[in-house]
Amino acid sequence: MSSLQPVRGTHDLIGEERRRFNHVVETARRIVSLYGFDEWSTPIFEDTRVFSRSLGDTSDVVSKEMYTFEDRGGESLTLRPEGTAAICRALVTNGLTQSLPQKVFYAGPMFRYERPQKGRYRQFHQIGAELLGAAEPLADAEIIAMGRDVLGALGIGDEVVLELNTLGDTASRDAWRTALITYFSDRRDDLSADSQTRLERNPLRILDSKAQQDRALVADAPTIDQFLTPEAQEFWDGLRRTLDVMGVPFRHNPRIVRGLDYYGHTAFEFVTERLGAQGTVLAGGRYDGLVAEMGGPATPAIGWAGGIERLSMLLAESPADPRPVAVIPMGADAQAAGLTVLQAIRAAGIRAETSYRGNMKRRMERANRMNATHAIVVGSDEIARGVVQVKDLDSGQQAEVAMDGVADFLRAGSAPKA
Repeated sequence: MSSLQPVRGTHDLIGEERRRFNHVVETARRIVSLYGFDEWSTPIFEDTRVFSRSLGDTSDVVSKEMYTFEDRGGESLTLRPEGTAAICRALVTNGLTQSLPQKVFYAGPMFRYERPQKGRYRQFHQIGAELLGAAEPLADAEIIAMGRDVLGALGIGDEVVLELNTLGDTASRDAWRTALITYFSDRRDDLSADSQTRLERNPLRILDSKAQQDRALVADAPTIDQFLTPEAQEFWDGLRRTLDVMGVPFRHNPRIVRGLDYYGHTAFEFVTERLGAQGTVLAGGRYDGLVAEMGGPATPAIGWAGGIERLSMLLAESPADPRPVAVIPMGADAQAAGLTVLQAIRAAGIRAETSYRGNMKRRMERANRMNATHAIVVGSDEIARGVVQVKDLDSGQQAEVAMDGVADFLRAGSAPKA
C-alpha cells in the first residue's frame, strides 16, 4: 500500500459515496429551482477580510478554524470556511444590489481546521441557499419551507425536526447581552477557558459552547424572550404564523444562536437523532448586516446551508448505479461498425460501453460484471446484412435489429433499466 494517503480530515468520493453525493446536490438543485433560485459559484479562496470581517473575530471559525495563507504577492487569502459571506461579496462586487431580491443556490467545498468526526471533515461540502433583499417574515418562512422540501425530497423529512429561535433585533440583543454578562460573570470560575474569553468579547458565543461544564450553566441562562422589543416580537410572531399557514411544523429552542456573529432575528436548525450529539443537518438564519460589511448598502437577507456528507449518510438507499448497454464487436472487421453503433446509442442518451479486447466469452462476462441491460453483438455476418443481435441480459431474449435502428429499439421499450 502506498504511504501517500488523503490528508487528515479529507476523503475521496468514489463509487456509491459519489453517487450519494451527486444525488443530494441534484435533488437540492431541483427543489430550489421550484422556488425560483438560481445557482452561483464563487472562488474557493477569497481575500481574508471577506470572512474575518463578516464572521466576527469572536467566532470559533475565525479564531481557530480558518485556513489562511499569504500568497506570493503578499496578499492574505483564506480558503472559504462557509458560503454565505462569499455570496454577499459576489452580490456587491457584481453590482447586483440594485436588482433585488436575489435568490441564490450554491454547492461546493468548504474548509475548516476542526477535529474530524462522523460526517465532519476539514474539507467538507455544502449546499446552501440565500435570499437577499427581502425583510419580511414571509421570506424567512419560505426559505425554511424550501429547506424542509429539500429534506423531504431526499426521503429524510420524517427523520428531522425543525428547531426555531429568534435572536431579535439589535436593541433586543443588546439588552440580552447585558443580562448574559451579569449572569455568566457571577459564574465565571465555572466556565471553560474558551467561554471566559468569550464573556469579555461576545457572551452569546457561550450559548453555543460544546463544553460540558458550560452546557450546565447555559441551561439556566436568561433567554432572549423577555428582552424582545415590540418590533422584534412582531417579527417573531409573524414568522411562526406564516410557518403554520405553510404547514411547516417546528419546535421552539431558545438556545439556538448559530455559530457565526452575523445572525439576527431568525435562527433555525433541522436536527436528527441518527448522527449522535452533532445532529444538525441543515441550518441557517437571518443576517441583515452582512452585505453592508462587504461595502454594499444595508440589505436584509436570510439563508441556510447543509452538509452534503451528513445528508448523504442519512439516505435510506443508495441511488441506483446506471446500467449500461454493452456493444460487442466480434473480430477486427467489426470494430468500425461496432464503434458506429456505440456512438449512435450514446447520442440517443443511453449509457453504452465496449470492451477493448478479449474473445466473445470474455466480453460477455464483462458485460455481466458491469450489470449491462443488453449486449449488442456486431459480427461480420451481421454487418453484411446491416443488422445487429440485441440480447436482453435479464430475460435472455434476443432480437435481430437493423443496425441504424438500435437506439430507437432501445428507447422504444427495451431501454436500459435502473
